[in-house]
Amino acid sequence: MKAYLEIVQKILEKGVFKKSRTGVDTLVVPGMIFEHDMKDGFPLLTTKTVPFRLVASELEFFIKGITDKKWLQDKNNHIWDEWCSPDKVSYAHDDETKKAMASERELGPIYGWQWRNFGAKYQSLSEKPKGEGIDQLKKLVETIKENPDDRRMIVMAWNPTDLKHMALPPCHYSFQVTVTNGYLNLLWNQRSVDVALGLPFNIASYALLLHLLAKETGLKEGRLVGFLADTHIYTNHVDGLKEQLKREPYSLSKIKTNNFKSIFTWKYEDTEVEEYKYHPRIKFEIAV
Repeated sequence: MKAYLEIVQKILEKGVFKKSRTGVDTLVVPGMIFEHDMKDGFPLLTTKTVPFRLVASELEFFIKGITDKKWLQDKNNHIWDEWCSPDKVSYAHDDETKKAMASERELGPIYGWQWRNFGAKYQSLSEKPKGEGIDQLKKLVETIKENPDDRRMIVMAWNPTDLKHMALPPCHYSFQVTVTNGYLNLLWNQRSVDVALGLPFNIASYALLLHLLAKETGLKEGRLVGFLADTHIYTNHVDGLKEQLKREPYSLSKIKTNNFKSIFTWKYEDTEVEEYKYHPRIKFEIAV
């Protein structure tokens, strides 16, 4: 996928050295754009393998508004294992704290909860929200169907009143849908971008969300655009990304969703990848 590799190349060439919260230094370019037309295929990276099952199950987790990481763990998805709500364990780098964070299930009012309950008061992973919130995702679907020319079809995960309760403040903090000539386009905003590990997942996740929204509303799949702010490469990821730049990208895969009835009843197993050809896995250490 040329657009992704161009981002990697630019950061390696022009990135500015910067320390980070995680304790691992980074190379940063402030302000980049990822662009892809869905007619060219599903944007699952081919210069290394990206596990679509993990991308899809996390998206289902968000769509359902779940905040219990055990739901993911039960599906053999461990991408949230290292984090928990600071209300349960205060964030720190030492081994004892990391172990305590990993053992706690509560993630707090993260992404999907905000998508489905914005403005309500979060209680816990096992309790219903308190007060009246806004189901942004439901409202988005209704607006696409009823008024597709609307320019206010925005879903926010960034809720300043809830940030202190979240396992992580949202990295990709909002997305917007526009409709042009029968095509559904999705544009997302991201404050912090881990190019090696996070960005391939973000691209695939929002592409899958675009696909599902298009099926829900009967529209064709259009453009996927990411507005990327602090776009960084961790210094311990440099060698792996240089290896990817040496690899010739394969043609992009396709996805197929079976027995689709609604985005709100969709399960990650309903969508499968077809014709996915990729280079071998490259292991990148996650910065917590």
